[in-house]
Amino acid sequence: MAEDSIKVEVACALPDRQILLYLEVAPGTTMRAVVMNSPLVGQVPELDLANCPLGIFGKHIDDAESRLVQDGDRVEVYRPLVADPKEVRKRRAAQAAAKSAGG
Repeated sequence: MAEDSIKVEVACALPDRQILLYLEVAPGTTMRAVVMNSPLVGQVPELDLANCPLGIFGKHIDDAESRLVQDGDRVEVYRPLVADPKEVRKRRAAQAAAKSAGG
């Protein structure tokens, strides 16, 4: 590894596959720049990588456009939620209540 670069990983989990890339980037590179300049751009055209949520080691990072990566970081690309988990729980509870009341 050159002295003027740092090692990072980019991780993306899709319904049908997982992608893990190992990259070397310049110090001072932001999370968003890591993702946008990675091979992931061509591998997941279905995701809006310029705007999707990003995190590091399972922690969502709000300021991915300005947050600089550090040596050893794993930048994670998060997909949008298909359903709101709270709404799903409410729906299940209502269905269970209706089932027990009727039967």
